[in-house]
Amino acid sequence: MNVGLVGAGLIGRKRASALGKHRLITCADLDLERARSLAADHSGCLATSDLELVVRHPRVDVVLVATSNDALVPTALAAVEAGKHVLVEKPGARSVAELELLRRAVQRQGVIAKVGFNHRYHPGLRKARQLFDAGAVGELMYLRGRYGHGGRPGYEGEWRANRELAGGGELLDQGSHLIDLARWFAGEFSQVSGHLSTHFWPMEVEDNAFILLTTSGGQVAWLHTSWSEWKNLFSFEIFGRMGKLQIDGLGGSYGTEQLVYYRMLPQMGPPEMTRWEFPGDDESWGLEIDDLARSIRTGAQPDGSLDDAFGTLRIVERLYRASV
Repeated sequence: MNVGLVGAGLIGRKRASALGKHRLITCADLDLERARSLAADHSGCLATSDLELVVRHPRVDVVLVATSNDALVPTALAAVEAGKHVLVEKPGARSVAELELLRRAVQRQGVIAKVGFNHRYHPGLRKARQLFDAGAVGELMYLRGRYGHGGRPGYEGEWRANRELAGGGELLDQGSHLIDLARWFAGEFSQVSGHLSTHFWPMEVEDNAFILLTTSGGQVAWLHTSWSEWKNLFSFEIFGRMGKLQIDGLGGSYGTEQLVYYRMLPQMGPPEMTRWEFPGDDESWGLEIDDLARSIRTGAQPDGSLDDAFGTLRIVERLYRASV
């Protein structure tokens, strides 16, 4: 694919570096020097501060939107109205209402839209999903997930701490990944409750979210996402009647990604353990782009669709309403 990128920050750079066989044609950022710095690593890439030059570029097939949350939908809408396919970073929008505007435009234009839930493409989580689908742990009972980091000096002054720009705090940030993964394994949740709090950072949004979700069949997801974790942490556990799958780490500062399968024996007692480790670079970004390319080629819905983002944002909004 020929790709246009809007947003040359940390996530935009991750996206650009993971394009593989796809080509970055043009890159836009309000900070032109930042756009030029990113474009310099991609031969023939045009750097600009003008969004329209990206979304209207005749050679661009798909636009990657890696902006702050307030600009996700406006930027994606401009690309969709220009007939481009889009990948918009999670959470996809600040609200369900914003995302609905994008969904209607996508349906009207007949293009493919995907939300950046790249955690679905991490090798430990993909292997866990394969085992889960094969019945390795039997009927699902409950899920437990933890995700967090410790921020950095001045974190309270960044855009993620601004309610108007971000739409919310840690619940919408890393929490959207945990909720998406819980829905990926358990399906829809009918009961939503939790507690949002600001324990450490002097900011107007929450820095911790404690989430309890229950399906109509009684399966439970217990999730905690935090900006005061201090040591970066990712842990996601899937408990079935016949065993457990546990994924820890995401690579980098989160530690080597690993999956452990605990298989219960007929006599119970200590389970049989099988362990996989996934060292090396994080390939989830590239796999996600390739999945988008497959969807564009076949017309099939991508993994991590607008509908998936809708389901996650509905849960987020219920938690925010309950916390007022």
